[in-house]
Formats: sequence, C-alpha cells, structure tokens
Amino acid sequence: MTTTDIISGKEISGRIKDEIAAQVTELNTRDIFPTLAVILVGDDPASHVYVGNKIKACERTGIRSIEKKLDADVSKDELLSVIAELNDDPAVHGVLLQLPLPEALQPYTNEMIDAISPDKDVDGLHPLNAGRLVAELDGMVPCTPQGSLILIKEKCADLSGKHAVVIGRSLLFGKPMAQLLLQQNCTVTMCHSRTQDLPAMCRQADILVAAVGRPKMVKKDWVKDGAIVIDVGINRQENGKLCGDVDFDDVQGTAGAMTPVPGGVGPMTITCLLQNTVKAAIKAA
Repeated sequence: MTTTDIISGKEISGRIKDEIAAQVTELNTRDIFPTLAVILVGDDPASHVYVGNKIKACERTGIRSIEKKLDADVSKDELLSVIAELNDDPAVHGVLLQLPLPEALQPYTNEMIDAISPDKDVDGLHPLNAGRLVAELDGMVPCTPQGSLILIKEKCADLSGKHAVVIGRSLLFGKPMAQLLLQQNCTVTMCHSRTQDLPAMCRQADILVAAVGRPKMVKKDWVKDGAIVIDVGINRQENGKLCGDVDFDDVQGTAGAMTPVPGGVGPMTITCLLQNTVKAAIKAA
C-alpha cells in the first residue's frame, strides 16, 4: 500500500498570498495599486459567496477591489456598457464577470467575455488569451488550470516525459489544462464522456486530473500506483457535504499524492486570480 501525500491547496495558496502581499506592497511604493473589478449580476447565492471570497482575498493581499452589483433583469446593453466603462478605466487592472449569468443573459455569455479587454481578462477566458496559451505566448491563463499545475509541481518539479491524463474537455478547464501540461513536456491524453474504457486510460497516468462534475467517479482501480491525482470536481452530496470527482477514501493508499475537496484546487483558483491581477497591473504600468 502506498502512503498518499495530501496536497493542501489551502496551505500552498496561503504561502503564495503572502508573496503576492509583499509584491503589492512593493508596487504601492511605485504608485502602482493593483485593482480588481468584479461584476455580479443577479442574486445567485453561490455567486455571492464566491465574490465575497474573492474580495476577502483581495483585502488580505492589499489588492484594491471594486464590486459592481447589477440586478438580474439588467439588459444586455447595460451590462456591455459597464464592461466598457471598466475597460476604459486606467485605475482598474482586472475585470472579472462572475458566471453563470442569470438565465435571460446566458445566451450572451460569450459576447460578454469577448467584450472584456484581453489585458484585463484575469479569468483568462477571452479567445485572444486562449490563442496566446496555445501559441505559448504571454497572456492571461485561466485560474483553475494554473492553480492545478502549481499543485502538481509541488509534488513533481520536473514533469518532462510524464504521462498526464485529463478527464474533461471544457474551455474553462480541460483544454487549457492540457495546454499547460504540454508546455511542461508531458505526454497528454484528453478523455471525455465518449472515451472508450476510461478506467484503462486513467490507469496509464502518472498525473491524473479529474474535472467532470460527477461525484466520486474515479475509483482506486482507475489509478496507477503512486500517481499524482488532482481533483477539480466540486459536488454537493445528499448529506450536504462537498465531495470531488475522485472517491477520496477509496483512492487513498493507491495515489502517491492527491488533493482533497474542499481545500485542494479551490483555494488555488482565487490565488491565481490575484496573481493575474498583479500581472495585469505591472503590464499596464
């Protein structure tokens, strides 16, 4: 039986936040004040919690934050004009549109993302930033894949030649994650709902990243002995507790290292959002 190291995103993100705070203090002496604007449309309870956490993280690191709260029935044009106003404001370095949007605006989600200036797109979702990532040019990288890579590298600094399997092909996570792993010279296999014999594919992985949104789907017989397992899923169980896409208790003792849910990838997402905001502020200066 393998001893499984638990990769604490909470601990690692705390360390990085201290580094960000020191960097922000230094930038302030040069009259650079990194500022993040968050747009929250409607009153989705989960979105309110996420935005609250982002603003708290900004406070902790000295990043300024602006919250733009809009009613759920705001028109498409009104939302676009708020985005345009933030794009044009030189004091704002990062613009984040909290998703999902209310139902009436959901058909325009891509249009809203496209409207955010690529240089202020701290979520890394603008097509221009997606293209920069593929072309290995400097740009804004989506926060969750970026945070996941930091966690993987905590356990294995040199990923060259490792076989990484990513379950999930979303634009938000799976595709950028695969690109980041390719840049680390991994051999990358992307799996999804149509993959044949998914467990056999996963068993080949030195690094297994699960992002499908299916509670406890990955079992120990899917995992190669000693593999690094990153669980991006966050699912609420019937008992109200959160769990990931990996069956944590089952996989423990087979994986060499793995992230818990909660306390794994989640804290890293917000930390990378702060990093992107500081990067945008430095670039603007």
